[in-house]
Amino acid sequence: MKSKTYEHILVDHHDSLTTITIHRPSKLNALNIATIKELHDAFKQAESDTDTKAIIVTGSGEKAFVAGADIAEFADFSVSQGEQLAAQGQALLFDFVAHLSTPVIAAVNGFALGGGLELAMAAHFRIASDNAKMGLPEVSLGVIPGYGGTQRLPQLVGKGRAMEMIMTAGMIDANQALQFGLVNYVTPQEDLLPLAEKLAGKIMRNSSVAIAAAIEAINAGYEEGENGFDTEITVFGKCFGTADFHEGTQAFLEKRKPDFPGK
Repeated sequence: MKSKTYEHILVDHHDSLTTITIHRPSKLNALNIATIKELHDAFKQAESDTDTKAIIVTGSGEKAFVAGADIAEFADFSVSQGEQLAAQGQALLFDFVAHLSTPVIAAVNGFALGGGLELAMAAHFRIASDNAKMGLPEVSLGVIPGYGGTQRLPQLVGKGRAMEMIMTAGMIDANQALQFGLVNYVTPQEDLLPLAEKLAGKIMRNSSVAIAAAIEAINAGYEEGENGFDTEITVFGKCFGTADFHEGTQAFLEKRKPDFPGK
């Protein structure tokens, strides 16, 4: 995959794995509008690249995944500008990531606050370094989470805990996040990316077509007006028409490892 050069992010691709790193060290990797656009472009490029089987998103350095949004950018926005900011951000990045057919692992390497936690929650699952701290502090600024935080946090940790986290504007540490089900694993900082790569490796051994179908079915259960069970039935059926299904079942019957064509 040919990688374009970005101002605020770094993109690395090897062995069918794309790692996207938010790189604004002077701003603790805060999300500004330009960074959100760059992230959209990088995720879109990885999704369209047939050699990318998994994506890791992380922050540069050891202090922050993403320490929040760049507040200076929108401090003087009007009501309509605020609404547009949330709508465009959700469409361009947060919903976009959540609905990618390529699995996305968020490797939370420090502070994940506001838009940073919202980006991590948009990923398909999360792991964290033991120094990570997570929260949605928006109400302390007189606003609420606008990049999907009021919807995804309750889905992940339950309504009561989400209400408390959002209303207190407080932070939880990595172990609390693990206890709440917000992250799947907690590991020392130096083991974070190796663990993310190990998990990605386990994912990439399986059928990319089936994984895309599973993501679609799981997401459907959280969509307004969608019946997740019906979606599961439909995409389950579609799997039977794929080369991956034929290869996977033949490999099982022949007692060998499958070599999925990804079709």
